[in-house]
Amino acid sequence: MNQFLFSTSWWVPLYGLIGALVTLPWGMGIIRRTGPRPAAYFNLLTTLGGLLHSLLLFNHMWDREPETLVINWFQSADFNLSLAWEISPVSIGATVLITGLSLLAQVYALGYMEKDWSLARFFALFGFFEMALTALAMSDSLFLSYALLEVLTLSTYLLVGFWYAQPLVVTAARDAFLTKRVGDLLLLMGVVSLSTMAGSLNFSDLYEWAQTADLSWLTSSLLGLALIAGPVGKCAQFPLHLWLDEAMEGPNPASVLRNSLVVSAGAYVLYKVQPLLSLSPVALNTLVVIGTLTAVGATLVSLAQTDIKRSLSHSTSAYMGLVFLAVGLEQGGVALMLLLSHGIAKALLFMSSGSVIYTTSTQDLTEMGGLWSRMPATTTAFIVGSAGMVTLLPLGSFWSMLAWADGLVHASPWVIAILVLVNGLTALNLTRVFRLIFWGKPQPKTRRSPEVAWQMALPMVALTVVSLLLPLMLQQWYLLPNWESIDWYVLLLLLSSTVIGVGIGSMLHLHKAWSRSRILIWRFMQDLLGYDFYIDRIYKLTIVNAVSLLSRFSAWSDRYVVDGLVNLVGFATILGGQGLKYSVSGQSQGYMFTILVVISVLSFFISWSLGLLDQLPF
Repeated sequence: MNQFLFSTSWWVPLYGLIGALVTLPWGMGIIRRTGPRPAAYFNLLTTLGGLLHSLLLFNHMWDREPETLVINWFQSADFNLSLAWEISPVSIGATVLITGLSLLAQVYALGYMEKDWSLARFFALFGFFEMALTALAMSDSLFLSYALLEVLTLSTYLLVGFWYAQPLVVTAARDAFLTKRVGDLLLLMGVVSLSTMAGSLNFSDLYEWAQTADLSWLTSSLLGLALIAGPVGKCAQFPLHLWLDEAMEGPNPASVLRNSLVVSAGAYVLYKVQPLLSLSPVALNTLVVIGTLTAVGATLVSLAQTDIKRSLSHSTSAYMGLVFLAVGLEQGGVALMLLLSHGIAKALLFMSSGSVIYTTSTQDLTEMGGLWSRMPATTTAFIVGSAGMVTLLPLGSFWSMLAWADGLVHASPWVIAILVLVNGLTALNLTRVFRLIFWGKPQPKTRRSPEVAWQMALPMVALTVVSLLLPLMLQQWYLLPNWESIDWYVLLLLLSSTVIGVGIGSMLHLHKAWSRSRILIWRFMQDLLGYDFYIDRIYKLTIVNAVSLLSRFSAWSDRYVVDGLVNLVGFATILGGQGLKYSVSGQSQGYMFTILVVISVLSFFISWSLGLLDQLPF
């Protein structure tokens, strides 16, 4: 049985792929008589099969050493491409998380999109999403991981642009796709370079090569920067972070997975290449800078958002910034714990916010209020998800932050200040959002808002229970520290930042017209943060204008230089042909004389160019 589980471990990604393929007849309109719901049920069934298979594998591999399953794909001379799968507690645990959250998100989507005419197409795309994520979690090959990241990019483009009849949705999908392509192109350069330098792209072989690699400073720096470029785009980090905010135009069930798992996929690849990044101090320092800027900047930007999904999406970028900071400081275990706790909490927050959007038909926070008594399950889910995001004892994020702070309190004390600042501002923002949605007086759009149906409430309640039980799971997996080893000053500092953030958020006056203050300095700050430090406008004034100018010059040179030269040759040929036709006499001696004259002239110029005429006596 154990050998059978190991040999069939590579089947786990196939469940999502099978669900997507089975769904296609409904998604393409081949089957119409039954409606789109059977497609959703088939996808749910295959996802449930993947979850059960992952649970059996996780139970089998929990106390065992990691194993590798290699499937040779292409070999030519010394070059070998293989599909390598890592079967370890970390990789299989990641597949359990992915399939579990995917199953809950699909049940949630049944209620959220029950009246959508293209429900089958949505579930087909969901299946491809799940396939790429589970395969990426198990991948032990950098080549395979890159290919799967490309599948995720395509799936993101299709899901963000799901409602393609809306111009803003099309723009958001295009921007998300092109922004990710910038990082993917640089990552591909790093993959190709490693294939020539290391001779293999399997992570186990790359780790052995990195221990003895002797690279110059320039080579190691360029290689490290190329390897982190892909995760920077996937995790919506500065300066490639604007796409996640625009991607909120897609359906909310897709946003649940995008903000909890898809952005984490890039961070997981970053965790896998951490031993390679250790070759370059420049790459590690770049990770620290990018992570710090994004964590602090995105948290500040989230405070000024009036759209509920955009406020939460900027928080996602901020926490991925903390993961980048952890990897840059070579704290890989902390990064994984943070990804786990953040993924569950953020999925719960987006389910709760999606329920609010569904029942109120608005995403504007200033149009909400007084929903706590009308939507108790949604309110509870939002509170538990918010508590799981910040360092509130004893929930999951508290232990990951504490483990990080304990390890760096003496080596890098400035990191503690970053953690405290981001945690406090996140608590302030979540308290602000909670008050605007659930507290206060009911608004016109919330006075008769009911609780959502069971298809949406059941996943929220289940994930609420999982979030509350996460500390017990961490204890069962021996990931919690002993009380004797805890630094109580750091513990109190983290808890105090949460309490202060919640306190300020509770006492802050939130008028429904608060987004446009009459005080000039506050209005400037609100606009600065609300428009994301005007980074999109800076891009338009610099990069976009530069590319536009270059494209205009290219179009001008193509039209007047290249096409002009070709047209000149064609015109000269036509003119010459038209002129020569009048010299046709029909006498062969005239033709021979013309040939001899031309040959003589050509011979003269060739001899002159070669210097043969200098040897003549005259």
